[in-house]
Amino acid sequence: MTSGKTIDIKSFIDERPISAYQWLLVALCCLVVVADGMDVAIMGFVAPSIIHDWAISRPAFGLVMSAAPIGLVIGALAAGPSADRFGRKPVLILSVFFFGILTIATAHAASPVQMAVLRLLTGIGLGAAMPNTTTLLAEYAPQRKRALMITLMFTGFNLGSALIGFVAGWLIPVHGWRAVLVFGGALPLVLIPLQVWLLPESARLLAVRGAQPARIGQVLGRVCGMRFSGNEVFVSNEPPLPTRKPIGVLFSQGYGFMTVMLWVTYFMGLLVIYLLTGWLPTLIKDAGLSVTTAANVTAMFQIGGTIGAIAVGWLMDKVRPAPVIGAAYLGGAVCVLGLAWIGALSSSLALLVFAAGFCMSGAQTGLNAYAPGRYPTVARATGVSWMLGMGRFGSIFGSAVGGALLGIGWEFGAILAMLAVPATLAAIAIVLTQRARAVEPTVQANTAH
Repeated sequence: MTSGKTIDIKSFIDERPISAYQWLLVALCCLVVVADGMDVAIMGFVAPSIIHDWAISRPAFGLVMSAAPIGLVIGALAAGPSADRFGRKPVLILSVFFFGILTIATAHAASPVQMAVLRLLTGIGLGAAMPNTTTLLAEYAPQRKRALMITLMFTGFNLGSALIGFVAGWLIPVHGWRAVLVFGGALPLVLIPLQVWLLPESARLLAVRGAQPARIGQVLGRVCGMRFSGNEVFVSNEPPLPTRKPIGVLFSQGYGFMTVMLWVTYFMGLLVIYLLTGWLPTLIKDAGLSVTTAANVTAMFQIGGTIGAIAVGWLMDKVRPAPVIGAAYLGGAVCVLGLAWIGALSSSLALLVFAAGFCMSGAQTGLNAYAPGRYPTVARATGVSWMLGMGRFGSIFGSAVGGALLGIGWEFGAILAMLAVPATLAAIAIVLTQRARAVEPTVQANTAH
């Protein structure tokens, strides 16, 4: 028990062993990200069946494919300031409820226009969930293991995307594509009671907002396995800021250039990932393989991304994180060039898709772990969510351009080779973020900078 002293929350968390509740928080956030990954990737797996059933062109279905990413932008841009004002927990719970209900509603769409509207609304919920899981976990993870814990959480996204691929391969031949959407919407709704019961509010945010010490002590003690006397003063010591407005902080001195480079990196990474996951099943099917084979091969991208995320997160806690992320993006560029070279009918297709996922999704997940420590508490959710929101324009572009390129006759090799360019630009942009200051150290204290 501690009493009668001032406690810096970040230092307190960093100095203590990781509690069972902190690992539980990783698992809770991971489950949200699993549901998020399922619902984000779901349209890529049902697209060939919907295009066939509704007898529409691929470019026309591009409207549906790009609707959710537009909603993701809106949700992300709104969620950060809302979470910095009202709290991480309530915004997160509402977002999960929203995208679960609307994914089920999408299963009952009767036309491409209806489906596009529902996917737009679903995207708003999806866009609000991801930055809040990232921010909440970042504020409870000790610095020495933060990147690993966040990337472990984000493996849920790849697992969810892979899971829905295998589910699609199983359900579509038997029950049709609508059953896949019902499945994708049911899981997030099951998670709501667990979130209400077990998710904590951010103790650091409570301190910044001037909450009562007793409330902060109760929340922090529950998570860290510590009893407080009630006489403590809890603080979140951070550098002085020129403004307390979250959006203003993003562009204040020391943060503006870094903010733009984070946006560029996220944009380029999502362009590659969304074009691949959204259109690779169709590209493989066009090459003469079955829908089930196309879904299973594309799922290898997500499995590779799961393993890559853990590897990148582990390395980020050992050495400077930006070069690690940059190297992974460059590896992704090499892999997509390799895919373009071997073609869709090669026996090495699944292996190279796995490697591309390892590098690209590993790098993108590492970026999610890297960004929270670059911003102060008062603007952390806004910084992370606006990076995700502005970067989501890459997913919109990737989803739409895939359909457009197919429509004008581009084939597998040409589309894959083109993706090496944005992957390389992402690598350059993330390394340039090192020019800006960070609020918190990004490697262990005993590691040379």
